[in-house]
Amino acid sequence: MTKKNSIYTLQFWLLCLSNFLFSASFQMMIPELPDYLASMGGKEYIGYIIALFTLTAGISRPFSGKLTDTIGRVPIMAFGSVVCFICGGIYPLVSGVATFLFLRFIHGMSTGTKPTATSAYVADIIPEDRRGEAQGMLGIFTATGMSMGPTIGGYLTELFSINTMFYTSSSFALLSILILVNMKETLPKEQKQPFSLKLFKIGWVDVFEPRVIPTFLVMLLVSFSSGVILTLIPDQTKMLGMSNKGIFFTVYTIASLVVRMFFAKSSDKYGRIPVLIISSVLLAVAMLILGYANNFTALMLASILFGFSWGFNTPTLTAWTVDLSDERYRGRAMATMYIALEAGIGIGAVVAGKLYQGKVENLPYSYIIAAVLSLVSLVYLVILRKNQKKHLAA
Repeated sequence: MTKKNSIYTLQFWLLCLSNFLFSASFQMMIPELPDYLASMGGKEYIGYIIALFTLTAGISRPFSGKLTDTIGRVPIMAFGSVVCFICGGIYPLVSGVATFLFLRFIHGMSTGTKPTATSAYVADIIPEDRRGEAQGMLGIFTATGMSMGPTIGGYLTELFSINTMFYTSSSFALLSILILVNMKETLPKEQKQPFSLKLFKIGWVDVFEPRVIPTFLVMLLVSFSSGVILTLIPDQTKMLGMSNKGIFFTVYTIASLVVRMFFAKSSDKYGRIPVLIISSVLLAVAMLILGYANNFTALMLASILFGFSWGFNTPTLTAWTVDLSDERYRGRAMATMYIALEAGIGIGAVVAGKLYQGKVENLPYSYIIAAVLSLVSLVYLVILRKNQKKHLAA
C-alpha cells in the first residue's frame, strides 16, 4: 500500500496543479493568434506563430537541461512560468507584425524550460516501475489545462476582448509560479552548483543525449502533426462554420484525458514500444481524416483520434526517455526529447503555413505528409520491437 501511495505526495499534486495553470496559460491564446496577427497585416506569417515559439523552445532545451542538472529543478520550472507571465502582459501592447513575431520568439523560452525541469523532477520522486502511470497522471493535469485554455480564451475574447484573454493568460502563469515557491528541491546535493554564467557554455554533449535516440526519432516524426494542427485548425474550424476556434483543441485534449485516466499504466504493463505502435496508427488515421474533413462530424472524429494518440504517446515517450537515460543526466535526456518535440512542431508549422497559403484546396497536403511521417514512426517502432525480441531470445 505504501508503494501505491508513494507517487501521490503533496509535491506531486503541487506539480500537477502548476502544470495545469502553466499549460492553460500559453494554450488559451493559440486559437486567437492567427486572427490577431492577420489584423496587423501579417496573414502570410501565421505559420511563424508556432514555428518561432517552438524554435526558441528548442534552442532553450540544452540550456534548461544543463541548468536543471546543475542549479536545480525548481528554479528552472519557475523561470518558465515567469516568461509566460511577462509575455502575457506584453501582448496587448504590441501593434506591429515584427514586434509580435519577436514576442512569440521570446515566449517560446517558457516551454523550453519548465517541461524539461518538470519531467526531471517527476523522475526523481517516482519509483521506476510506475513512471508511465505518474507521467499519465501529470499529463491529465497538463492536458486539462490545454483543453480548457483554448475554450476559456475563445470565450474571453468573444465576451470581452482579446486583451482580457492575454491578461488572464498572464494571471494563470503567475499562479503557477506561486505554487512552486515552497516546493522541495530534488536535485542531489552533490550535483548542485551555484549559478554562474559559465553554466551557459554549451557543448555538443549538453545538447544531445545519445542514450535516448529512439525516443528522439519517434517524437520528431509524430510531433510534425501537432505543428500542422496548430497552424491550420483555427482556419479550418472557421471554414466549417464554428465560431469558437478552440473547440477542436478542447475535444482532442478531453480524448487524451480519457486515455490517460484509464490506460495510464498500459506502458508500464505492456511495454513502451507496443503502446507507441498503437499511438502511431491512431495518429496516421486522424491526419488522413483531417485532410479531407468537410463537416463537423469528421473534424470531431479526427480530434478524438488525435487525442487518443497523444494520450498514449506523451506519457509513454517521457517514461521511455527516463528508462533509457543516465539518472545523473535526466535533465539533458528530457531536453533531448523536447528538442525533437519542438523541432517537429516547428517544421510542421512552417511546412503547413507554406503549403496552405490561405487556400482551402491546399489543406490536405500538410495532413498527408503528417500521416506519412506517422507511418514512418510505426515502421521504425516495429523494427525496434523485432530487434528487442531477438535480443531477449538470445
